[in-house]
Amino acid sequence: MEIDGDALKTNITTLGPLVLPFSEQLLFFATLVWRHFFGGDNSKTSLSPSSKPYIPDYKPAFEHFCVHAASKTALDDLQKNLELSEKNMEASRMTLHCFGNTSSSSIWYELAYLEAKERVKRGDRIWQIAFGSGFKCNSVVWRSMRRVRKPSRNNPWLDCIDRYPVAPN
Repeated sequence: MEIDGDALKTNITTLGPLVLPFSEQLLFFATLVWRHFFGGDNSKTSLSPSSKPYIPDYKPAFEHFCVHAASKTALDDLQKNLELSEKNMEASRMTLHCFGNTSSSSIWYELAYLEAKERVKRGDRIWQIAFGSGFKCNSVVWRSMRRVRKPSRNNPWLDCIDRYPVAPN
């Protein structure tokens, strides 16, 4: 993975109790306890054959994901590890396609994409996750106060939004 796994793990572990449904928190805790008592990475007894730690399902917690569009590989890795759908990753992939790697600011282009597509509705929760220099990973969670029906005239997607999404390479 291009991004630092420890920084991402710390970030989502801190965020989880604040946003995840109780059922996901319980499942995460149960697998953590199971692995501690009945086998970790060095044991043949584990909850899953790969002995891979359980990664909670963040999809019930958010309607939209804005993942730092650093590269196709980084997006592919995050999509796989967090089990996100193509629809969940659309704003990130289209931002990478249109603007390239704009560093951590890509998450704002992604939010603008969702607004230009008029997908953000009142009450929707949006998770923006970005990676900085070194081993940094930060998240911000938003709840939409209103439906975005017509994006502002300053939206960077207004002149081209009708051409997106494009087919993946």
